[in-house]
Order: sequence, then C-alpha cells, then structure tokens
Amino acid sequence: MFKRVTQTHIPLEAPRWSGGFADRLLSPLASFKELASVVGYGELRTDIGDADQIPVHRDGLPLATGTDALVTWVGHATYVVQIGGLTVLTDPVWSRKIPGVRQRLTPPGVAWSDLPPVDAVVISHNHYDHLDAPTIRRLPRDTAVLVPANLAAWFTRRGFTNVVELDWWESAHVGDVRFDFVPARHWSRRGLFDTCRTLWGGWLLSWHDQKILFAGDTGYGDHFAEIGRRHPGIDVALMPVGAYEPRWFMKSFHVDPAQAVEATLDTGARRMATMHWGTFVLSGEPLLEPVQEARREWTRRGLPPADLWDLAVGETRAIS
Repeated sequence: MFKRVTQTHIPLEAPRWSGGFADRLLSPLASFKELASVVGYGELRTDIGDADQIPVHRDGLPLATGTDALVTWVGHATYVVQIGGLTVLTDPVWSRKIPGVRQRLTPPGVAWSDLPPVDAVVISHNHYDHLDAPTIRRLPRDTAVLVPANLAAWFTRRGFTNVVELDWWESAHVGDVRFDFVPARHWSRRGLFDTCRTLWGGWLLSWHDQKILFAGDTGYGDHFAEIGRRHPGIDVALMPVGAYEPRWFMKSFHVDPAQAVEATLDTGARRMATMHWGTFVLSGEPLLEPVQEARREWTRRGLPPADLWDLAVGETRAIS
C-alpha cells in the first residue's frame, strides 16, 4: 500500500542549505591523491583468502508478525528493517560491483525477489557504497525515500515522487513510524565538484517503544551521547565496524571496532548489530578482523554476549 512520507519537527526558518555543509566537517578532508591511494587499494588488494570464512545465511526473509520488529543484514550497510508494519531498506546495495573496488565478496543476504513491497528507504549519504544507482532504479517511483539535506534532487531527477530531505535532528513519518535524521562524523562527495554539497548522517526509526538506530558511516564523536540523550531507550544500534585502516586516513570518518562498541554504549543502546564489513574491500584491515575485534571489545567490557548481534550475511534478529 502506498504510504506518503510526511515531515514534522521542522524549524520555522528551515535553512535552504545553499552553501553546502563543509562547515560541519570536524576534520580536514584528504587530498585527491590521498583519497585515490586508498580507494584504489580495494581494487588492487590480493589478500582476500579469508573471504570464504565470511558467514552467509540465505534461508529466506522472515516476515514480522504481531508487534515484533525484525532486522536482517543484507550486507555492507544494507539492512531490511521491519517495524510498525513497514519494510524499510537502509542504504540499499544489491549490485555485484560498485565503482572503484572489486566485486562484492558475499552475495546479498536477501534476494531482491524475496523482498516484500518496500515501504521506505533511508540513505545516510551519497558515497557509492551507500547510494547505489542500479539498486535504486529497481524501486517503484512512489516509494517513500528519506535522504539527507540537498540530496532529494538526485532522486526527483530519476522520477521519484515521494522524497523528503532532512537536516540533523529533523524528523518525518511514514505511516506510524517516525524517522529522525541524526548527526554523523563523515562527509559527502559523488563527483569532482560536489564535495560536501549534500549532508550525511544516521537514522533513528521509532514505533511505540521500539527504537532502532542506523548509524550510517561515521567517525567517533560526542554526537553519539547526544543521540542517546535526545532519544533514550534505543533497542539496537546498527553500527559500522569495518573500513578503518589505514588509521591515519580513516580515523576521522570511520569508527574502528572498539570505538563502535564505545559509541553504542554512548547512545545507551541495549544491543549492537554489526555492519559495514564482509561485503566490499574498501580498506586495509584483514577481512575478518572487524567482527573479531568487535567481539573481543564486547567481551573485554563484560557486556552480555547475547546483546552483540554479530550477524551473518542474511541473518535476522527480532526485537519484541
């Protein structure tokens, strides 16, 4: 059933964002030469012998019943979130290959043909591993799409008719589910001349007392504690744990596994679900290290093992 996205909690004098968002950077961006040296690493890297150890479950997508919310990891930063009667995709990437890196190491954990009708899509930022044009083209044009500020035009040019763009701390509703756009420590660029023209961030999905945080791409910062202060009672944080080496380049914009755990605790979330590893080779750490280090840090802090959702590709967990 078609669901119109509606905006709420928008300041009376909402900014037009004509100047872009470079002023929100907390660290200087790398030069094009430095960026190219890192981006090219994923294509040239040869030590991917552990790829066959990345766990993949393709048992089909369970459908939410009753009041349960379900999260299913498709791969990279893509989750199928079922909450409040909606099916929501986060940063959907079903393509075998994205620009600049070798083809994906693991198949999508859910076949596109197995998806129920998609009610809404949330996009964290416009990098190619999070905003994938071939996947977006597969969606009906009346799908509700929620995007960062200044990114709506990318979708409307492609015929989408139900798009809302938000600034940090603004919110919208699709059906009975509330979507809050929250800060992240990252950046945006899709071409040579659009650096930081569009915003970046994460999304908090809320329905009654259920709250799911999709953190997007982010470095560590005090924004996590602020998210927790404004939105107490988060059930699970979908948190990136990969793409953190070389640290000199990544530390400002990508958490490492220990920081991911720290960030989860900062938000007050009860659980952490891992993502952003095991799909594309984007960085220098060993393929299995992100989830292994996340487990070590979780154990080191004495946190309940059942609250770390170190999901296999295609695996589902329920929030009841």
